Amino acid sequence: MSFLRSIRGKRPDPSQPDEFLVKAYQDGGDLQALADLYERYMDLVYGLCVRYLEDPELSRDAVMGIFEVLVRDVAKYPVQHFKSWLYRVTRNYCLMQLRSGGKGKIVEFGADFVYSEENPHLNGGEEEETFLRLEKCLEALPAEQRQVVVLFYKENKCYQEIGALTGQEWNKVRSHIQNGRRNLKICMGERTHVQKGVR
Repeated sequence: MSFLRSIRGKRPDPSQPDEFLVKAYQDGGDLQALADLYERYMDLVYGLCVRYLEDPELSRDAVMGIFEVLVRDVAKYPVQHFKSWLYRVTRNYCLMQLRSGGKGKIVEFGADFVYSEENPHLNGGEEEETFLRLEKCLEALPAEQRQVVVLFYKENKCYQEIGALTGQEWNKVRSHIQNGRRNLKICMGERTHVQKGVR
């Protein structure tokens, strides 16, 4: 990708671990380190974009756009497993592109809510299928449950903040979160059984 050539002054050192390059960017704003890190996974990012966007030109644009997201976000968030984190950034970016002229918005749940970060694989299909099932189940929730679940898990709002935003009492907020989470787990289980042919 030519846009990284303008950033890179020398060939990246493949012996440096991902964590070293992440820290170099987070601590000192070393854009070279971030570019070197991204280059390691650019082909995989491009492949994932093609799967979602089904257009090589749009996918090349997405690869550049995702790097801009990294420039903004890597310094702001704790990134422990860069490859797994980059997978979610790429997936969400592509889904946002697909929905940019239509309905809905991307919902990013914590890894502990959806799946474990152990054994991450950028070009694997299980995380993608899980995320797509989760979105369908989220859309099926009653509106009040869906609203508070999104605020709680995506926006990291506490019960009091959600109550202030929605005009609901604390107990009602807690009830919606508990019921919404239970309904999502039930829905996710049902969809898994259907996919495996149990139902």
